[in-house]
Amino acid sequence: MTDLIMTAPMPPKVMEDLAEHFTIHKLWEAEDKAAFLAECSQVEFMATGGHSGCDAALMDALPSLRTISSFGVGYDGIDVKAAHERGINVTNTPDVLNDAVAELAMGMMLALCRRIVDADKFVREGKWPDGGYALTGELTGAKVGILGLGRIGKEIARRAQVFKMQVAYHGRNKQPYEPYEYYSDLTEMAKDVDWIIAVVPDNPATRKLVNRDVLHALGPNGAIVNLGRGTLIDEEVMLEMLKSGELGGAALDVFDQEPKMSPEFWELPNVVLSPHQGSATVKTRIAMGDMVVENLIRAKDNRPLLSPIG
Repeated sequence: MTDLIMTAPMPPKVMEDLAEHFTIHKLWEAEDKAAFLAECSQVEFMATGGHSGCDAALMDALPSLRTISSFGVGYDGIDVKAAHERGINVTNTPDVLNDAVAELAMGMMLALCRRIVDADKFVREGKWPDGGYALTGELTGAKVGILGLGRIGKEIARRAQVFKMQVAYHGRNKQPYEPYEYYSDLTEMAKDVDWIIAVVPDNPATRKLVNRDVLHALGPNGAIVNLGRGTLIDEEVMLEMLKSGELGGAALDVFDQEPKMSPEFWELPNVVLSPHQGSATVKTRIAMGDMVVENLIRAKDNRPLLSPIG
């Protein structure tokens, strides 16, 4: 059997499928990681994920490594540049999670707009007999700006149109064959939209891209939905503005230091919180796992990879 190093646990089906083709060495179980890596120095294949990743130091400890298969579309935890410099192929699991993340984006936007979570609490606390719940907003006719019109962003845009919303987007470049209004400046887009949905990865260019100026432009009647990475937003500033009412609302699936966050978020009625579950459906996680396994089998057999990065 071919040896495989895993940096963190994966769903049971993934583990079972990989075990049919590889002898799995579990890094997270190693008490002495240095000794473990020394024993695995000839391992050529790795399965990892967005949180555990693989940095240059780990690559150097595994000089025979030639393929890293990552469970997830985001790969900011992997030093891809270092991998390519060492001749290591890196794969991820794009496309199979687009629908699940787009569904959650719309669900969180609806939950925030129609105050579904707070209204549920209102009913459960027995307040309804004393008077009806306050009126809410609605999505119909509102304008949404998508920050990152990639695969997932396009799926969100299609769904937003079904909800009779106007769609705009901001990205590094205009996409000439997309029918949506393009803004080269994020703050200018924020001034013109009611919602921003962020679906961009973490990298030096995107960290705190959504700053005070952007949030101020979005304003007390605007809201932001983040399903990209928590590092995208200046979280401290966002919390301050949500508390003061300078920002209308936020629906957040990701956080800067997740799972840690300020407990002040928990008390705010203008916030919907989600535990980074954009792709967390049974169907999608099975598809992601299948892609991880297939990429590794193809690498072992020296066949073309399904989803190489870079």
